[in-house]
Amino acid sequence: MDQPSSKIPILTDKLLSIRKKAVTLLVFLAVVAMAILILNPFVMVGAGERGVILNFGAVGKDVLGEGLHLRMPIMQRIIKVDVKVQKSQTDADAASRDLQDIHSTIAVNHHVIPDKANWLYQNIGVSYKERVIDPAVQEVVKAVTARYTAVELITQREKVRGEIKEMLKQRMTGYFIVVDDLSIVNFKFSPQFTQAIEEKQTAEQKALKATRDLDRIKIEAEQKIAQAKAEAEALRLQKENVSPMLIQLRQIEVSSRMIEMMERKWNGQLPSVMTGGTGGPLPMLDLSTMVKK
Repeated sequence: MDQPSSKIPILTDKLLSIRKKAVTLLVFLAVVAMAILILNPFVMVGAGERGVILNFGAVGKDVLGEGLHLRMPIMQRIIKVDVKVQKSQTDADAASRDLQDIHSTIAVNHHVIPDKANWLYQNIGVSYKERVIDPAVQEVVKAVTARYTAVELITQREKVRGEIKEMLKQRMTGYFIVVDDLSIVNFKFSPQFTQAIEEKQTAEQKALKATRDLDRIKIEAEQKIAQAKAEAEALRLQKENVSPMLIQLRQIEVSSRMIEMMERKWNGQLPSVMTGGTGGPLPMLDLSTMVKK
């Protein structure tokens, strides 16, 4: 009877020991979790990004790619740099070869070379558009625009765009920035030049209309001359075909038509009076009455 009662304190001590260990383990895990949350040793680099490692503020040589990475808390800090294709738009004022003021808007598609993200951050920083791209675009636009007249900038717009793009590519190579594409969004000239262009276009349209009207008049005159020549030729041919026998035949046809018309109008009675030499009416003899008598 005494043996079972003696085992109860031993079991109780074991349970208490296990409980203490479990509590200690839970506390340890909680502390570790809190430390992880506070120190945050993990970093996630998203798609189209690169991670620049800072060791106590100094830029490291390695660049983190996309995915989950482990860093040293307190010692290391990760700066994310966007390496996707981005669009920047810059306004640039320049002068053409004929000294016309040009205001243009240039859109540039560019991206940072991924492996050089740490160099870019160390030497330029994240705001590289304002520090590098905008001044380069303005300078390149001025250099290229000065080669063309204002009219040539309009008529040779694609050529101007290509020259600006190639020159800007060369400028950006030193900063490890790739120029993917470039577009001239707008070319804006002074109001005086714009008015002069409109007046010139109006004059050209009027001159073209006058030329077309003159061509139309010439064509109509040529048509009338051709028609008159055709009619004259027809008359000439008809005149050549006229002969004395044809004239006599035409006279006989006319006489026959006149006799037919007179027969249709005569009622079968001869006239009863005729005009005398003195101008007075004279009675005519009715032969049909005399025969009957």
